[in-house]
Amino acid sequence: MGTSSESGRILVRTHKYDGAEHRRWFAEVIKYESPLIVLDAQFDQDIQHDLLGTIASGTLSTEFYWLDRWYNVFRFAEPDRSLKSFYCNINMPPVFDGEVLSYVDLDIDVLVEPDFSYRVLDLEDFEANAELYSYPADIRESAHRALDDLLKLVESRAFPFDVK
Repeated sequence: MGTSSESGRILVRTHKYDGAEHRRWFAEVIKYESPLIVLDAQFDQDIQHDLLGTIASGTLSTEFYWLDRWYNVFRFAEPDRSLKSFYCNINMPPVFDGEVLSYVDLDIDVLVEPDFSYRVLDLEDFEANAELYSYPADIRESAHRALDDLLKLVESRAFPFDVK
């Protein structure tokens, strides 16, 4: 699909490496200029997260996906749009058919606080699943390279970390 800025409601689906669906939600396309897709979503119910605690209903999520990158970035905001945090996922490049955006989540996450301090999360889960699902060497290497690239963006406050 070419360059477009048309908006529309789509389904986002995350999967584990074995193809099992992990999560799904609806979002609104606010920008699509290939390879970048930017979505807006709103939590319609409270979600319990191991690290973030309760993500309250009404929390806004601006989601940045690149069809050629091994990570995505979620900007979580309060209902007044003030920055809550960034949450980043290391994943295989997503696929978008115009109605559904789907990707394979590779477990490594990065939590970025409003002051741009960050924590790399779930490296143990990545290693365990790499063994469980026999990730090929190129998948492992791409995930670690993506983590390095993502951390450089955070540290330099480059897009999409350039706006609070």
